[in-house]
Amino acid sequence: MSLTLRPMRSEDWSVVERIYAAGIATGQATFETATPSWAEWDAAHLASPRLLAEQDGVVLGWAALSPVSRRPVYRGVAEVSVYVAPEGQGRGVGRKLLDWLIRASEEAGFWTLQASVFAGNQPSLRLHERAGFRLVGVRERIAQRDGRWHDTVILERRSPVVGSPS
Repeated sequence: MSLTLRPMRSEDWSVVERIYAAGIATGQATFETATPSWAEWDAAHLASPRLLAEQDGVVLGWAALSPVSRRPVYRGVAEVSVYVAPEGQGRGVGRKLLDWLIRASEEAGFWTLQASVFAGNQPSLRLHERAGFRLVGVRERIAQRDGRWHDTVILERRSPVVGSPS
């Protein structure tokens, strides 16, 4: 499959929101139950890197980073979001997005990426592990969604080039 990766723009919000809504509908991608407005989403995510994966002009997924803290000492740590449209799943879209996001994050000076994944979301867990994320721990019964408690798996990837001892 030939994918094109490009930066996300504000005018892409309708397709990003559609893909996000599909992830929400699975009950395994996020604790959110409704998509936010563009302004809310934009404020919660770092301005860069943000990207889309397209094939023949059709957006099949998106990836972005969120700060884990506003404290300056954590400026090189971010949380990863990767969402793939149902029609793009199982085709390597998530891996290409995550690989590109890792490279772009290192170019931007990030030394640690983290992910919080539903314990039952095996495709996402495998994706992150294949991209070099390691298990940090499991947060048991961390939150409820649709009246049911869920565990999340915390994963992190330390950059071998940013923040490494010289």
